[in-house]
Order: sequence, then C-alpha cells, then structure tokens
Amino acid sequence: MRIIFLGTPDFAAASLKALVEAGYNVVACVTMPDKPAGRGHHLQQSPVKQYAVDHNIPVLQPERLKDEQFVEQLRSYKADLQIVVAFRMLPEVVWSMPRLGTFNLHGSLLPQYRGAAPINWAVINGDKETGVTTFFLKHDIDTGDMIMQERISIGAEEDAGSVHDRLMVLGANVVCRTTALIQHADENGQTVHTEPQPENIELRPAPKLFKENTRIPDGLTAAQLQNFVRGLSPYPAAWTDLRIGGSVFENTKIYAVRPLTRDGIDTDHRLTITATDGVCEILELQVPGKRRMHAKDFLNGLKGFAH
Repeated sequence: MRIIFLGTPDFAAASLKALVEAGYNVVACVTMPDKPAGRGHHLQQSPVKQYAVDHNIPVLQPERLKDEQFVEQLRSYKADLQIVVAFRMLPEVVWSMPRLGTFNLHGSLLPQYRGAAPINWAVINGDKETGVTTFFLKHDIDTGDMIMQERISIGAEEDAGSVHDRLMVLGANVVCRTTALIQHADENGQTVHTEPQPENIELRPAPKLFKENTRIPDGLTAAQLQNFVRGLSPYPAAWTDLRIGGSVFENTKIYAVRPLTRDGIDTDHRLTITATDGVCEILELQVPGKRRMHAKDFLNGLKGFAH
C-alpha cells in the first residue's frame, strides 16, 4: 500500500516515525515550505521534513495546494492512501485523489473541538478528558466519518503542553492502527467500518489562537482563570498587562497560577490576579525582553518597587 503523509510539526512527525518504523510504505511527504527562524532568520525545516530527509523519503513543499504542478507531482506517486496530521485544510482535488481516500488525525474527541486548537480549548474549558480521532476527509472541515477514537484523562494541574505530548504518542499509535484497519479491509475486498459524527448536540469550538483571544479576560472565577492559563501554557501563553505599584509591564506572559482562598492571604510578597471569587497567585511569567522565570525571582529583581 503506497502512502503519502501530510503534516508539519512535532505532533505530525511522531505519526510519520511510527508509520515508517511499523514498515508502512511512505512514498512521499508533504509539508509546509521552510520558514525563516531565529535571530539570523535562517530557513528552518519542519520536523516532518527533517525526519523525511533523514530517511530518504521525497518531500513536497507547495506554497499553494491547488497549484497544478504540485497536484500533478502528487498524482505521479500513485498513492493508495493519504494520511494527514496537523496540516492545512486540503482542497478536494488533493484529498479525493487516492483510491482508499485520505484520513486525518484530530486531537479531540470529535465532534467536539473542531478547529485549529482542540487541545488548548479542552484544557481552557476545564474538561476532564480528551483524546484523538481518525476520520476520512470530506468537504466540511473535521466533519468526516470516524474510523477510530481513543480517550485519555486530563489531570487537574496538567497544562496543554503535557496533554499535547501524551496525545502525540497516542495519536501515532492510533494512526498506525487505523492504517492497519484500512489495509486489512482492502486486502479482503472490503471498506473499513466508519461511524458518522453525532449530530444535534451542543458543540464546543476550537478556534485558532490569536493575541486577542489569549489575553486573560475579566470576570473569571479562580478555577476558570487557572484553566485559561494552563490551557495556553507553554504556547502561545496567556498574557496580561501586569501592574506593580506605579509600573505597568505590558504583554506579560503568564505560564502558571494557583487559586488562593480570599481570607487570610498575605499578598505583600506575591504576584496575584483578581478573580470573581478570590485571587490567583502567579507562579511563572515572562515580561517582554526577559526569560521565563518564577514569580519569586521576578519579585527579587524588583527592588525599590512596591509589590
């Protein structure tokens, strides 16, 4: 079975690695074009490209997925199956090309959290569990018939980075198992069993994260505030304008907080954010131009300021 893999970040590279190590025939990879990064603006390869190059897998990096030259090049590989993990939205001319279709790995329990940032929003909303889903692509994004779904619990203190890393491992396993199901069905002249996504239920979206929707909003309870911060940690990070005495540290990233009870709190030597039912102590932060640090270290560097 000839497979083309489409993906870009570490989350996708883990699935590519699992497929190759399981012996599947990945004939080409499609990933984002190299991008300038760092102070020297040197071109940086995506993790998927790095793995593919190291294992002599041809790499395609189209600027436009509808480009005729790219489409013809893709078609020349005569793929039986395409697998998408953490990539861009595909045009129909691409996802409909293989005879066995194209399946996607999504980092949520679909139909919940369709969209670009499912892991972050599950943590922000205080969910107790999440998971991964594989499904065949169709016109509307993240709506195709489901092939496989696996769940994990979310720890009360766990941040989005930790959940991401666990789902990356789980997802790689599910991608291989899904591929095996499709191959087994094909070898027996069948199509793999799928389930349509549930309808008529209240859906929670997972929109892309921008500066506007990662600022810590007013009106949150202490628990909601903690969930908001851990759901955006370590990347892209919740932020606020931190006011200490007469000084304002604009665009300060907040990586970890903990709720404090309202009564008997000594806030003289703490950084806190007010919630509707108490306060949250800031544990880790990063002000512009400085490294990420513990709040105590930040306060120790503020000699002469009133805390």
